[in-house]
Amino acid sequence: MTARHATVDTPPGPFTVVVTTDTEGRDVVLASGWTADVGDLLPVVHRSLRPAASEPVARLPVLDAVEAFHSGDVAAIDDVVVRQRSGPFLQEAWEELRRIPAGRPATYAAFAVRCGRPTAVRAAANACARNAAALFIPCHRVLGSDGGLGGFRWGTPIKRWLLDHEAAHAEVAA
Repeated sequence: MTARHATVDTPPGPFTVVVTTDTEGRDVVLASGWTADVGDLLPVVHRSLRPAASEPVARLPVLDAVEAFHSGDVAAIDDVVVRQRSGPFLQEAWEELRRIPAGRPATYAAFAVRCGRPTAVRAAANACARNAAALFIPCHRVLGSDGGLGGFRWGTPIKRWLLDHEAAHAEVAA
């Protein structure tokens, strides 16, 4: 399988997305993040989904949602189709991340509760860390239990920018 990738400039830095096509002909995001180097993204795609290669293209339709999000339409990313694979807990946790509203971040402990495993705070944090589709699966919306930023694959300055941006533009601000 060969994927396609493209990069767009965003306020916090270059953002690259890797897509493949599903059986219905739709683009499906395999990985994304604030980098101009597709080599940073391919290793985080589950081995069963990882493409043999990724072809650079000038533009992908999903970048319209990325640009809309960065321009203030923080809901523009909500319906982007993503494909990730792992065990049942991670799969469910990634779906739960999509239910955390923009502008209303949760703590890792609250996220664990949302996932139905209140004592699994480390597992909830691991779900965020193993998320290959940054932005579309908004792991940046989860904070440390002390209110600190916690970690973020793309750096805490980008996480802070995203949280501030969503707080400023979300319909239901924190």
